[in-house]
Amino acid sequence: MNNALPETMPAYVIHAAGGPERLLATELPLPQAEPGKILIRVRAFGLNRSEWFTRRGESPGVTFPRVLGIECVGEVAASNDSGLAVGQSVCAMMGGMGRAFDGSYAHYTCVPRASVFAIDTTLSWAAFGALPEMLQTTHGSLHTGLEIERAKTLLVRGGTSSIAYAAIALGRAAGLRVTATTRSRAKADTLVDAGAHDVLIDTGTLAPAARKVMRNGYDRVLDLIGTTTLADSLGAAARGGIVCMTGILGGAWTLEAFRPMDVIPTGVKLTAYSGDAGDITAAELQRYVSLIERGELKVKTGPVLPFARLREGHELMDANAADGKIVVLTD
Repeated sequence: MNNALPETMPAYVIHAAGGPERLLATELPLPQAEPGKILIRVRAFGLNRSEWFTRRGESPGVTFPRVLGIECVGEVAASNDSGLAVGQSVCAMMGGMGRAFDGSYAHYTCVPRASVFAIDTTLSWAAFGALPEMLQTTHGSLHTGLEIERAKTLLVRGGTSSIAYAAIALGRAAGLRVTATTRSRAKADTLVDAGAHDVLIDTGTLAPAARKVMRNGYDRVLDLIGTTTLADSLGAAARGGIVCMTGILGGAWTLEAFRPMDVIPTGVKLTAYSGDAGDITAAELQRYVSLIERGELKVKTGPVLPFARLREGHELMDANAADGKIVVLTD
């Protein structure tokens, strides 16, 4: 890549909470690669529900103005680390991106070295751009949160989100019998195509239907909807099972009138997973990317948009109409 760096860059800045129109296209000074940080030429980035919450003013501790974006893929543009050469293909995620400091809704972003992973791949930027946070969050949910190594069955609640599709694929690849849920009967076949052995229609009360498939309950339950369904998800777990809340698709942060003795069944464990780049190694991430590259692991993605149409991606999230991970290309 050209080592001559520009002085400024296109970016989207949000100055106040609100709708997609709050994301303002502007020109910002190029960030500088300070010691311990890597300057990345952003080629693509996925849109995430956490950015949707931040845009709406619902992410505690995030202040404006801010360039959002908790992940990206691209090339090293400047580095103080001898292990990362200029031009090297990388992805970056979390570690405060788009929250504590400016993130990836820009042509360049500067992030801590610990959040950067060197990845060798022949995938297109669009295909690669859908993967980092999706794979990290799914991996962390399944292995750190749910400890699936000791399980045989998995229920994925909120089955048509991008994380759910990845959880179905990774759970199936790990040898689990996977059940997924959806509120729409029209999407059942899509979940089967994604790898789900069983599909349940989620009416809000799922536990009785789940126990018709697994009479004693599921070893592991991944709840991507959140507090609005968590109590019912606990009822679908087997004794000795684990329920992990990773998503907040239901839009509520708190569980009202939480009475643990009433809500948590005897012997069922409840945990949560909020994601951290340190929960996946570069080797594990490379392995997943390589499996996808070879067609041995399939994850469902959604629309791909040019940088100029980033707001449309947030409009799709507002309408819950993405049906997979939305990716934005900077070129």
